[in-house]
Amino acid sequence: MEIPVLETERLVLRGYVPSDFPAFAAMWADPSVNRFIGGAPLSEEEAWAKFLRTLGMWVAMGFGFWTVVEKASGLCVGETGFLEGRREIVPTLKGTPEIGWAFVPSAQGKGYATEAVSAALKWGDRRFGKVRMACIIAPENSASLRVAEKSGFREALRTTYKGDPTVMFFRDP
Repeated sequence: MEIPVLETERLVLRGYVPSDFPAFAAMWADPSVNRFIGGAPLSEEEAWAKFLRTLGMWVAMGFGFWTVVEKASGLCVGETGFLEGRREIVPTLKGTPEIGWAFVPSAQGKGYATEAVSAALKWGDRRFGKVRMACIIAPENSASLRVAEKSGFREALRTTYKGDPTVMFFRDP
């Protein structure tokens, strides 16, 4: 399947290709990236499985994550996109488009996450139609909480995911 390419003023969101794996693995090995997303850096093996899952989501579901490339440098600086995670969380998010994002430390604080998420949501509105969308965020991740709110998500409830406190947000049409 051909993954759509999205462009913003400063970023290009495109599908991953095998040559992106070193940057992907480096991002997910960084403790500061994982601090609020699972808590532990990924080994190369774990990153490879996540990378392949990311590619497979597009094939199986017709949506997934894009790598976010900074136009000025050409570097992969993060990712954003949609998933069907089949998470064991209450309430369930099965069947609800869930958006997520992660960025390397050097790209944080520049508004890239908000810019990329906005582009992804515009695509998602066309792809999914007028449906509720979700995201889950660790309550101490103040930067991502702000991105969610700027992107039209509103806190719905507090729950746990894999034993950790989690804030569930929804964006209604």
